[in-house]
Amino acid sequence: MVQLNARTLGALGEGVTKPAYDRAAVTPGIVHLGIGAFHRAHMAVYVDDLLAETPDWGIVGASLRRPDTRNALAPQDGLYSIAVRDGSGTLVRIIGSILEVIDANTERERLLSLMAQPEIRIVSLTITEKGYCHDPATGVLDEANPDIVHDLQEPTAPVSAPGIIVEALARRRAAGIAPFTVLSCDNLPSNGVTTGRIVTRFAALRDAALGQWVEASVAFPSTMVDRIVPATTDADRAMITEVTGLEDAWPIMTEPFTQWVIHDHFTLGRPAFDRVGAQLVADVEPYELMKLRMLNGAHSSIAYLGYLAGHAYVAEVMGSADFRAFIAGLMTEEAMPTLDMPGVDLGAYRDELLARFSNPALNHRTWQIAMDGSQKLPQRLLGTIRDRKAAGLSYRRLALGVAAWIRYAAGTDEKGEPIDVRDPFVERFEAIAADADGDAERLVAGFLQIGEVFGPDLREDAAFRQIVTEHLKALIADGAAQTVARNA
Repeated sequence: MVQLNARTLGALGEGVTKPAYDRAAVTPGIVHLGIGAFHRAHMAVYVDDLLAETPDWGIVGASLRRPDTRNALAPQDGLYSIAVRDGSGTLVRIIGSILEVIDANTERERLLSLMAQPEIRIVSLTITEKGYCHDPATGVLDEANPDIVHDLQEPTAPVSAPGIIVEALARRRAAGIAPFTVLSCDNLPSNGVTTGRIVTRFAALRDAALGQWVEASVAFPSTMVDRIVPATTDADRAMITEVTGLEDAWPIMTEPFTQWVIHDHFTLGRPAFDRVGAQLVADVEPYELMKLRMLNGAHSSIAYLGYLAGHAYVAEVMGSADFRAFIAGLMTEEAMPTLDMPGVDLGAYRDELLARFSNPALNHRTWQIAMDGSQKLPQRLLGTIRDRKAAGLSYRRLALGVAAWIRYAAGTDEKGEPIDVRDPFVERFEAIAADADGDAERLVAGFLQIGEVFGPDLREDAAFRQIVTEHLKALIADGAAQTVARNA
């Protein structure tokens, strides 16, 4: 089979859209750290839409941990397919905005050198919550993180994202080059503010004057990003080959919906993102909170409860009337009242989310969403719970989501089979589960001691502990499906 690359674009099947610009004229203006599936379904598409008019905003991606994406895209000259799917069918398009992918582990100096060049005006990130090397409960740099310890000892050979960014900024400062904008596209609360706090603190620990310069000179705009991107399967690859007539090592599957809200604050300019559908605003936080609490909070609850109930995919979960009612109630009765969004129809947003979750063409795995729960829970569920508690309001459904995470993270499903738990704290989970030996009260007590997740307030909150324990007992005794039905 002929592989997708710059030389074979002319052999594409009919109906497949290809780049409407001369890729040879495109030059890099953006370095993106953590070039996974989400970036390639989201920001890279917005940039692709603009390159015909402004070809100096091409993207150079960097893989920070594994070379998988580089290995897949290098033979394809950075080109890849994106398939937009819903119940009505599939539309396939070729994206050309990524010029190359650098493996930071083997080409670290080349990456740093590029980031220090004046033509790079934005460094963007999708490194997942754990990539920020921070305490997710407080949003501050985890100074004991092994990668941070390494990067402070060896600042010119960094391995963490904060270390890489600060080293590149230090080189620009030394050369008299204005700093790039650092643009987080991850699901963190106030992601720009959080990223700025982490990067500035790391820079100050490295050198006080550098920290002051970063704080005074670098822009860290906040963003809200939204598009559902399931993991690509071999069946997806086969479908892409059939449609395009070419082999693509790593195509992207996604939904029609896409949203990007950006605080319009950039050090050295930006592409005209607003001309291709992004919203440029003065304050992203209300949109971000809406998404974290309604979409992400619901998604995590679907993932843990759905997985425990035996559902492999989100659409399967939403096919259950009890689950659908539970998720609708979680958003309507518990999340929406904590949001202050004048002019935004939260009910319409909820209905849109329910429809997106029910998209039968996406095959979004509950196990995929369940990854790294320790990094996600503080933003997705616990912040809403804190607000509900402060107002003296019930948080029964949210607490069931927390209990389901504990049941899942303990590592054994309802059939007694092991769960492949992927989380930075998985060894701590295993120790807690072994000590608890299936006892709900001991499990909750053990998990609440993870201060990076629950903080000191929820750890000591007797009412919170009680309701989570009651839910966990029900999950263990009756299973997720029955427990959801009782709480729908």
